[in-house]
Amino acid sequence: MDKRNLGTLEVSAIGLGCMGLSANYGDPVDTAHGVALIRGAYAQGVTFFDTAEAYGPFSNETLVGEALEPIRDEVVLSTKFGFEFDPRQLNSRPDHIRTVVDQMLQRLRTDHIDLLYQHRVDPEVPIEDVAGTVGDLVAEGKVKHFGLSEASADTIRRAHAVHPVAAVQSEYSLWARDPEADVLPACEELGIGFVPWSPLGQGFLTGTVGSGETFAANDIRSRFPRFTAEALDANQPIVDLVKEMAERKQVTPGQLALAWLLAKSPTIVPIPGSRRTERVTENIRAADVTLAADEITEIDVRSAEVPVSGARGSGHETYR
Repeated sequence: MDKRNLGTLEVSAIGLGCMGLSANYGDPVDTAHGVALIRGAYAQGVTFFDTAEAYGPFSNETLVGEALEPIRDEVVLSTKFGFEFDPRQLNSRPDHIRTVVDQMLQRLRTDHIDLLYQHRVDPEVPIEDVAGTVGDLVAEGKVKHFGLSEASADTIRRAHAVHPVAAVQSEYSLWARDPEADVLPACEELGIGFVPWSPLGQGFLTGTVGSGETFAANDIRSRFPRFTAEALDANQPIVDLVKEMAERKQVTPGQLALAWLLAKSPTIVPIPGSRRTERVTENIRAADVTLAADEITEIDVRSAEVPVSGARGSGHETYR
């Protein structure tokens, strides 16, 4: 697979988001299946794997650590800090960051984290203190690169002034284009890579989420405004557009949605996830899909004409 750069960090053009193997989309997968799926992705060219202490919590890091241990030197491993879990609340205090990084290293079976993100900006802790702490961990060799998630352009600039930010991770897809206003321009200006999470709209853009579909209580989509029956019906024209363009290109809707992201900038690296090995293969092959300039323009123009119904995430997502 082609490689791309997140700052100075080289990764595969498409990564693997591992969260769904352990959390938020039903019961966790069997460990053997999760390990095989992750290693299968690597065998097909994926070198960039994404997890977080919050996924489980903790169990996804444990799974990813087991899966990647035999190939640790061949891959880029990213994870995220920023929470306490009893009760769950934000915490990016420097002493807490240091403590949880040591715990992460044990779960991940490694002596260093290639890309360490702040999972969510903590308004109680100056971002300069966070960046400085991660910078100290870089100097100690426990971390190689620093990232932010769901951060505002101002926060990105302030953090980058203290320690280089390699990547910013935020939701970005054809139905979640918030980063285009300020965050993506700031990343381009500063030479920071961008990692879209939920690049397939949590399955919606693949066309596999039908009208009137309901979700189990342990499926996070059951609590998201964008996945109510009314919102799904209202947003169906976006899926119809993706399907139409995919048919023209003789690719799947998911591949079309990922190819659109890859075409937006050479510094964008999406991290689709799936529990199904055939879907992982399908997503990986999106890296081979090339969209012409006029196709990109058509997708941009026509998708912008469809007002997205329902707030993203829990309805309270906002850049800080």
